[in-house]
Amino acid sequence: MYHHVIWPERYDPKTSAIYALNDIDVKAPPEVVWKLLIDAENWSSYFPPENQVKILSGEPELALGTQYSRVTVGFPMSLVVTEYVPNRRLAWATTVDGDETGSSAYHGWVITPTDDGCHVLTEETQQGHFFLEELGRKHPGALFSYHQDWVERLARAAQAEAAKKAG
Repeated sequence: MYHHVIWPERYDPKTSAIYALNDIDVKAPPEVVWKLLIDAENWSSYFPPENQVKILSGEPELALGTQYSRVTVGFPMSLVVTEYVPNRRLAWATTVDGDETGSSAYHGWVITPTDDGCHVLTEETQQGHFFLEELGRKHPGALFSYHQDWVERLARAAQAEAAKKAG
């Protein structure tokens, strides 16, 4: 059985306008996947759409409380890491810069060890006018598709990294 994101009440999928779950089995140790996830400023090395990530609070990689910014599909966002359990759980809350409607999102990652590597699950919920308009109305299914691409590329990168270390 795989674990899921631990949701703050306001982001519970049962009461969120938009929700996506993606997961994948990865033939690499949890530590390898973890290192790729917390190295946010280098996400674009394996997932090109995430090429505008900047840690604002001084850490070299994500940690509990890290504040960072990113531009996702053309929209600037502000984020803060809210959950950080090394090699197991990572989550952040997001607000859309300049959005006066208060739209927000919560994105979590859960890594579960398996016999031949790990299982990676990511979930996100979104609330507010901005997300309903951009992803709900204009691009239905886009959040799921974006995250599916991300988990597949993350798995390939982790497996390549594990193969380098083994070889």
